Amino acid sequence: MSTHAGPLFEPFTLGSLNLPSRLVMAPMTRNFSPNGVPTEKVVEYYRRRAAAGVGLVISEGTTVGHCAANGYPHVPRFHGEDALAGWKKVVDAVHAAGGRFAPQLWHVGNVRRLGTEPDGTVPGYGPMEKRKDDKVIVHGMTREDIQDVVNAFAQAARDAKAIGCDAVELHGAHGYLIDQFFWEGTNQRTDEYGGSMDNRGRFAVEIIRAVREAVGPDYPIIFRFSQWKQQDYTARLAPTPELLEQFLTPLSEAGVDIFHCSQRRYWEPEFEGSDLNLAGWTRKITGKPCITVGSVGLDSEFLEYMVKTDKVAGTAANIDDLLQRLQDREFDLVAVGRALIVDPEWPAKLREGRFDEVLPFSREALKDLV
Repeated sequence: MSTHAGPLFEPFTLGSLNLPSRLVMAPMTRNFSPNGVPTEKVVEYYRRRAAAGVGLVISEGTTVGHCAANGYPHVPRFHGEDALAGWKKVVDAVHAAGGRFAPQLWHVGNVRRLGTEPDGTVPGYGPMEKRKDDKVIVHGMTREDIQDVVNAFAQAARDAKAIGCDAVELHGAHGYLIDQFFWEGTNQRTDEYGGSMDNRGRFAVEIIRAVREAVGPDYPIIFRFSQWKQQDYTARLAPTPELLEQFLTPLSEAGVDIFHCSQRRYWEPEFEGSDLNLAGWTRKITGKPCITVGSVGLDSEFLEYMVKTDKVAGTAANIDDLLQRLQDREFDLVAVGRALIVDPEWPAKLREGRFDEVLPFSREALKDLV
């Protein structure tokens, strides 16, 4: 690991967003918010990362105000006075520690199962209806449903700005609702929301435009996307640079300020013939600032530790390569996930050269908030 991590701790400015470092806390679902309300322990969890040197804290996925947005127990929501009051405490704590904060706004779509809180009778919502034993387990969304979800994202963004958040991130990755519209594997609609890549991107474009209208022209909108899906780790939304440009251009023009480009391993080239990763290609195509993410600071990607329960990820991998790419402006910001789950002091240890004190990651780290 390099003894000079300086580039990660340079400030970054985009309009009203002023970050004290290039480090971003990646959004990671933790399931520690009973009834969808962040607790004091959640407040301290985020505060500690900002205090250690994370410039932008992006929350775990927070559900928008729609009946089918949630898919998991004890995940936080970004609607309702009690939840928003909890997030206001998080925002204030992160600011007091010197960091900036953005909630990740989320709708899980057809991942939701019957029996899931808050109303177990509500099925998943998705681009296409799905039945099992003559029971609707995924409700195929009507145009009215689509507008309801668009409005829910816009309201969540409006609320985020009102409680002092510095930006919002829209979760368009990993096989959740927005991504389900992108992906041909889950979207065979025959109306204006299905078929061509432009049509499959229409839902996301409408959300981005509605969020932009809700927050105004100068408020930062981050959009997270991925090629891979939970349902298919080999899936590719855009298998060529030309198709990636066709995919990204409408999103960029709709109002995205920063793209958060999710890879399982950030160091892997996105296309043959170039060393650029997904963030590098996205920056090249759109000209917009980009966040890279994917096993930063570790020697294995996340699927390995989920399959091998005794897997311990090393902590000294690829930092030199990361710093060089950052200095070469392949991307602008670096999101860190598992390394920050297990070690809230990871940024400070990196900055101060205390590499032997960095804690290794294992699945056990998911059992508590530290």
